[in-house]
Amino acid sequence: MTSTDTRVEAEDSGPSGYAAARLRLLQEGARSGPPRRSALAELTDDWLSGLFTAGAQGLRGVSLIAVGGYGRGELSPRSDLDLLLLHDGTDPGAVAALADRVWYPVWDLGLDLDHSVRTPVEARKTAADDLKVQLGLLDARHVAGDLGLTAGLRTAVLADWRNQAPRRLPELQELCAERAERQGELQYLLEPDLKEARGGLRDATALRAVAASWLADAPREGLADARRRLLDVRDALHLATGRATDRLALQEQDQVAAELGLLDADTLLRQVYEAARVVSYASDVTWREVGRVLRSRAVRPRLRAMLGGGKPVAERSPLAEGVVEQDGEVVLARAARPERDPVLPLRAAAAAAQADLPLSLHAVRRMAAAVRPLPTPWPAEAREQLVTLLGSGRPTIEVWEALEAEGLVTRLLPDWERVRCRPQRNAVHIWTVDRHLIETAVRASELTRRVGRPDLLLVAALLHDIGKGWPGDHSVAGEIIARDVAARIGFDRADATVLATLVRHHLLLVDTATRRDLEDPATVRSVAEAVGSQGTLELLHALTEADALATGPAAWSSWRGSLVADLVKRVSAVFSGDAPEEPEPGAPTAEMERLAIEACRTGGPVLALRAQTEPLDPDAEPAAAQEDPEPLGVELLIAVPDQPGVLPSVAGVLAMHRLTVRTAGLRALDLPDGVEGSVLLLDWRVAAEYGSLPQAARLRADLVRALDGSLDIAARLAERDAAYPRRRGVVAPPARVTVAPAASRLATVIEVRAHDAPGLLHRIGRALETARVRVRSMHVSTLGANAVDAFYVTGAKGEPLPGEEAASVARAVEGALRA
Repeated sequence: MTSTDTRVEAEDSGPSGYAAARLRLLQEGARSGPPRRSALAELTDDWLSGLFTAGAQGLRGVSLIAVGGYGRGELSPRSDLDLLLLHDGTDPGAVAALADRVWYPVWDLGLDLDHSVRTPVEARKTAADDLKVQLGLLDARHVAGDLGLTAGLRTAVLADWRNQAPRRLPELQELCAERAERQGELQYLLEPDLKEARGGLRDATALRAVAASWLADAPREGLADARRRLLDVRDALHLATGRATDRLALQEQDQVAAELGLLDADTLLRQVYEAARVVSYASDVTWREVGRVLRSRAVRPRLRAMLGGGKPVAERSPLAEGVVEQDGEVVLARAARPERDPVLPLRAAAAAAQADLPLSLHAVRRMAAAVRPLPTPWPAEAREQLVTLLGSGRPTIEVWEALEAEGLVTRLLPDWERVRCRPQRNAVHIWTVDRHLIETAVRASELTRRVGRPDLLLVAALLHDIGKGWPGDHSVAGEIIARDVAARIGFDRADATVLATLVRHHLLLVDTATRRDLEDPATVRSVAEAVGSQGTLELLHALTEADALATGPAAWSSWRGSLVADLVKRVSAVFSGDAPEEPEPGAPTAEMERLAIEACRTGGPVLALRAQTEPLDPDAEPAAAQEDPEPLGVELLIAVPDQPGVLPSVAGVLAMHRLTVRTAGLRALDLPDGVEGSVLLLDWRVAAEYGSLPQAARLRADLVRALDGSLDIAARLAERDAAYPRRRGVVAPPARVTVAPAASRLATVIEVRAHDAPGLLHRIGRALETARVRVRSMHVSTLGANAVDAFYVTGAKGEPLPGEEAASVARAVEGALRA
């Protein structure tokens, strides 16, 4: 059946015929995208026109107008209908009756309707008072009735908009900024709102309104295609969910991707991000041009008076060779010759970032069209300009985005294409891979005074996750790419090796510091062997901090920083030859000894809580120098007469009191002469999940009950787990437990990766207790919703476990966590 046949059926059969024709149209697999949206709008036009004609017998001076998205002829499957019944005011009663004849059939079909009944004067007044109404009327389209009445309103509304543009465009810009603040940036969100987020359909509509004002225009290359892609995704979302929604939720992305014929949800998100990036960049350029024009209009009369009526000449200030500032932008000098100067894009970008000015759209496009590729290896100036750009701080981001919008970044660094707009499905990461790399460079620029080779730090920051565009371990793939890129951009072999090492091991320090026993010389030596030199360690320390800060708030803290600093200090000692060959366990403090003696005397647990706010590294800046030092947690010392079940009991009680364990140690304590018995000492760092810390007396009372069996911790935690809020559609991957090979000569390291939940450590402790192994120390790390914990365990006599026994323990713990 053709579209004409469908429209005739809708006209002949009334509302039920329209519903059937609409359903048939939406189920046509051969028609999608703009043709389907246009056909749906035409079908709806014909139906509404029939309703209007039947209800308007003999009535003159009235018309039916589509506005907003319907006015543009862009009806998605579940879009609402925006309609205006316009009349000349001669017969309001008849117009009200006509409105009922049109609105009620729409409501009867369950369609969303945004409707109004106004005279032209009322419509213009409402538009003057409400910017959103005015934006909708800019897309007004005649559907039925008095065509002259519709044309008159359109002409008047456009004239009003153009006359009021100097006042209303700043209002529209502020509206867009407020919406972006609420909804975030579409190009980085894992569950974006296709309409409201920055770079979405609302912003595309705003750009149309700016163009209609004749005051400025958006860059048109790629904009229409980006808008079409976002509309296509919204169509598929409506069909997949059966709802009028604009939010692309995680649980629906695979279905939407299939609806569009895409490989998977990541491919879908990447297309959405690319489209959003085009809209966002066009918005930035357009609003900058609007500001320039409005400033020019405000200043021009005064300048003309001063210059005797002549046209003012824009002032141009030189910034670098071939690069000048003009009108608040960085443009090319008149003598610049991009076709003869392959370094010009990097020189212009570095100058713009250093001056904290935007790169002119015209300049970027001229360079993209004319510049020749850089030779291999790059000349020294090109490498220096790249480092200058990366070291410019926050302004680097906008300049980099301008280069990327015109394809200059991938021409300079071809490997960038694989990470561009690549999503990261990780609760810790808040950026796409490419934006994370630039954010890391921005963070690294703040740390350049800490290292001897800031150029290597900045380039390593740019490249550290470049391997995420390839299958397998991104650090391994990235090492190869980094070595190749380093040689291409002109670093010598020694510097290329350092860069490759930094990329290969950019996770080494934080992983080791949070998951390994730093008292074990084997741990420290393995890091020293991987890093290779003091200079590389210094760079890796700064890169680790920059990477974590650029990842998101869950990836870095004062506590984590202090652990990394402690590891760096120990590795530095290895390089200087001062590291101890064997572990030297610290003698118990007077407080530890007092607690142990008290535990022996009472036969029960004794504990003490002590705030910990100073960094572990004595050479670090004191917390007092900070404006508001972040608490590093609380030291919890527990002395317990040696008995089975201590670890799961303590972990369970802490979980009941909503305390998060950051690090934990457990050892048998040698008591003074004359004191009989054996005492286990637990030295843990804990933090309140929320609220204040519980009193030590309450913790001790619950621990006594847990150890004597009168407190069923497992049941209490199970009740809480059942009531724990779970998000529909989000299924955590199963826990994974492995034996870390050659991690320590003194113990076997069992590594647990699992979804963080109340009582997780309690369950792990019970499983290890059941396996009859002793926990020498424990290192926990929580990243978003993921827990990565390492347990140093030994047999009953304090020796590492044989290989098969270690594997059996790992399987047992994994089974307990998956049960």
